[in-house]
Amino acid sequence: MSGAAFDTPAGRREEAALRRAMRDRVTAAGTSFYWAMRLLPRARREGMYAIYAFCREVDDIADDTRPVAAKLAALAEWRAEIAALYAGAPRRLVARALHPAVLRYGLRREDFLAVIDGMEMDARTDIRAPDLATLDLYCARVASAVGHLSVHVFGDASEEAHAVADALGRALQLTNILRDLDEDARRNRLYLPRELLERHGIRSCDPATVLRDPALPAVCRDLAALAERHFRQAARAMALCSPRAMRPAALMGAFYHATLEALLRAGWQHPERRVRLSRALKLWLVLRHGVL
Repeated sequence: MSGAAFDTPAGRREEAALRRAMRDRVTAAGTSFYWAMRLLPRARREGMYAIYAFCREVDDIADDTRPVAAKLAALAEWRAEIAALYAGAPRRLVARALHPAVLRYGLRREDFLAVIDGMEMDARTDIRAPDLATLDLYCARVASAVGHLSVHVFGDASEEAHAVADALGRALQLTNILRDLDEDARRNRLYLPRELLERHGIRSCDPATVLRDPALPAVCRDLAALAERHFRQAARAMALCSPRAMRPAALMGAFYHATLEALLRAGWQHPERRVRLSRALKLWLVLRHGVL
């Protein structure tokens, strides 16, 4: 539905319902994303909620237990929906919620398609011990591409802001991988790169076997070092961007960097135990990066 179609009483009611639906998707998840987005003015925040909802839609398809062909068909439908969105005639609820942000902030079609490409990597097969190049491509698609969309909404679409998206997206995704080892293993997935496993004498690609290997902490520390390099690259690029526009990115980076530090302290001795940040630390990070 185009923006003009909302210029009726019924249209305005539908627009309000769309906004509530997108907001509810984010608040129900209870993620650090929610706190970072609260730093944005309303229109920009609603644009980010719609991007988040799109990511959840396609991620849920990739994680579904349906046959591969059905998942690929569902992702292909989303490719068609993105084409409809950019033709000005979105049909699905989430795509209709995205439409104002696409027009207002110049969101790039290729970034939406890159996210779908990343979800296809998960949908086609259970990823197990990819090589570093494949892992980097996966992170670029499922995380950095979201960052490229986000910086436009934040209000800084400069080359430096896109460099933040490239580096911070990778840092966040690697942190997710290191945090979610057990959850991914239960889905028969293992994102730890083959080169690091082999460096520490692990030849198996079976997720459960790898998680029991005594060398697992060493592998994880090496991958954490790579994530740390991406965090540093993001910080250098962010210093060249609009500080106000980058506040949500800075807060997201702070949450995830604190998570990475907590993982390093825990040492991956018990990957089934999920690391969580304390409420006090989260509050301090919100104050530090959102207010001070």
